[in-house]
Amino acid sequence: MLLDSHTKICIVGLGLLGGSYAAALSRQGYYVTGIARRQESVDYAAAHGMIARGSAFVDEKLLGEADLIVFSLYPHVFIEWIREHGSKLRPGTVITDVTGVKGCIVHEVQAMLPGGVEFIAAHPMAGRESSGIEYSDDRIFRGANYIVVPTEANSERAIEMCKALGETIGCKDISVLDAESHDRMIAFLSQLTHCIAVSLMCACDEPDLERYTGDSFRDLTRIANINDEMWSELFLANKDALLAEMDAYRACFDELRDCVANGDRERMREMMRLSTERRKRFNKKV
Repeated sequence: MLLDSHTKICIVGLGLLGGSYAAALSRQGYYVTGIARRQESVDYAAAHGMIARGSAFVDEKLLGEADLIVFSLYPHVFIEWIREHGSKLRPGTVITDVTGVKGCIVHEVQAMLPGGVEFIAAHPMAGRESSGIEYSDDRIFRGANYIVVPTEANSERAIEMCKALGETIGCKDISVLDAESHDRMIAFLSQLTHCIAVSLMCACDEPDLERYTGDSFRDLTRIANINDEMWSELFLANKDALLAEMDAYRACFDELRDCVANGDRERMREMMRLSTERRKRFNKKV
C-alpha cells in the first residue's frame, strides 16, 4: 500500500519535525493524528490545523487506526517507546522515523516489533535551529533531500510507501542508503558541520563581535544555535564515524594552516579552487 487519500497517519512526537510532518500531511488532505508528552503541544497542533485529533498519552485507539506512524523522537526515546509500547501496534502498520542516526537503532527496533509491524527508517534532511512545535513549518521540506534506510528485513511495499511519504511532505531528491552508509555520510554532511560551528563560536570570547561581523560569519555559524540535548546524543551515537570525519577535517585544516605559516600561496590557491569547484554541486535546486 502506498499513500492514498484513505491512509491514516499518526505522528508520535510533536516537536519541530513532528509538527512539520503533521502540517505538511494535513495540508495535503490526509487524516493525521498526534501523540505527544505535553498537552500544550497537542493543543497547539490541533489549534493550527496540524492534526485532527491528539493525545498527551499513548492512546491505543489512535495507534490502532493508523496505517502509518511517524516517530519524531530522540533515538534513545524511540527505542524506549518501542520497548514499552511496541506491543500496542496493530499488525499491518508501517512505522518510520526521522532520527539523524540509524545504525544504533534500526536493527534493535526491528527486532522488538510484534509480527506484522514493519519499521522502515528514513531521514528528512531538513530542520531549524529552534526546537518545539511552535517553530514547525512544512516549508522546511520543500526541495530538501530525503533518505530512506532499508534493511534486508524490509519489504518493497514499505520502502515505496516511505519514498511516497518523502515526496508527499515536499522533499525533492529521494535517496536510498544502507544504515552504515547513511551514518558515514551524516557524520560528514551534518554532524561535522555542527562541530565546526560550535568550535568556532567557542574559539573567541572577544566582546561585542556581533557589532562588527558580516554575513559570512553569520552564515557559517547559523547552526551553532544548537539543541545540546539532541546533538550531543547524535554525536555519541555515531561516535566512530564522526571521529573519523573530525580527524580528516583536522588534517585538511592543518594543511591550510601550514600553507599560511609557510607562505605557500600556490597550494593554498589549489585548495581554494578545489573547494570552489566542489561547492558548486551543493547549490540547492528547488
